[in-house]
Amino acid sequence: MSGLPISVAIVTPGVFPVPSETSSSVEQVVHKTAEQLAKRMKVCVLGRKTPHQRSNEMKEGVHYARVRYGNPAIYIEGISQKIAKLKPTFIQVENRPRFVRYLRRKHPRAKISLVLHSTTFISAPHITIPELTACLRAANVVIVNSEFLKKLIQRKVPGSAHKIVSQHLGVDMERFISKWSPQGNESRIQKLKELGYENHKIILFVGRLIPKKGVHHLLDAMMQVVVTEPNALLIIVGSASYGSDRQTDYVRSLHRMGGTMPQYVRFIPYVSHNDIAQWFQIADVVAVPSAPNEAFGLVNVEAMATGVPVLATRSGGIQEIVADGNTGYLVNYDNIAEELPKYLLRLLENDELRNAMGEQGIQRVKQLFTWERSALQRYELYRKMCKNRT
Repeated sequence: MSGLPISVAIVTPGVFPVPSETSSSVEQVVHKTAEQLAKRMKVCVLGRKTPHQRSNEMKEGVHYARVRYGNPAIYIEGISQKIAKLKPTFIQVENRPRFVRYLRRKHPRAKISLVLHSTTFISAPHITIPELTACLRAANVVIVNSEFLKKLIQRKVPGSAHKIVSQHLGVDMERFISKWSPQGNESRIQKLKELGYENHKIILFVGRLIPKKGVHHLLDAMMQVVVTEPNALLIIVGSASYGSDRQTDYVRSLHRMGGTMPQYVRFIPYVSHNDIAQWFQIADVVAVPSAPNEAFGLVNVEAMATGVPVLATRSGGIQEIVADGNTGYLVNYDNIAEELPKYLLRLLENDELRNAMGEQGIQRVKQLFTWERSALQRYELYRKMCKNRT
């Protein structure tokens, strides 16, 4: 088998179409990884059918095949039928352990990999430990995006510890251009002028407005920051769910908090992936006050690629991305009320420190967090599995 071409069918969750600018991070990761993998092997991305996309098409060397969604059971049955025709070397399932178990029954001889992006679908109430154990048993390999997530799953399901592999995610450095480059600086100045924020020191949050992302901690910190740094401005980009401006109780509570200091806080509704890079370029600091157990956090590498220091919590896989004291700072979640404003002020008050950390962040991303590197690791893993007949 090692001498034959390798092919992979990537099974997406089906909640969002691929590619799409209003999808979750899972679909974005699939899109970027698939384009790089396609330079080395045949890649078919299997996803949901929409009125705006063809059932079959080729883009950037990737074959996209789409089926009717309806519900998860109908969707995975349609996906299985596609796989039977494709006969790929590998079936790669994205973030849905139950799909692995189903596909193992339908394709007993297949090589199946499960790629996990977060703790959500391996935890209650989504799945029980016995069912998760059965699902992982059905996979040949389980690929995760951080050592943190690898160790967490190994504790949950010790019997599958040997088959879990950690591979970090990447960032598109052609899109997330350094704010210090001529092109990035021009874009930054234009955006600041457009917004009227030229004289502000900008703290940026990008992400979903849900409690575990910790935006309320950031608003609390701003009340202290502006006393010392009156030119500080917090820009909160995001919404409660992907591609939607739906208001939740939590979102309304954030707006009430921000409403007590309107001159220092701006809420920007959901911004597509195509447009988000420019928001990073105007930032002086990117804040990521996540609760414990964040698996990775693409926002961290996107900020670093843009040359912006990151102030984040010591949460899960974030500790593998942000080099504390070098590309930003990590604060303890248990002491966030004291440490978050302290380090925000340290960064805002020191231009040279921000510039140095921003440059070091760019270099760290180039070395460790590119889609090319991520795809090469995936390809080498599959090639080794074929050679070893795993």
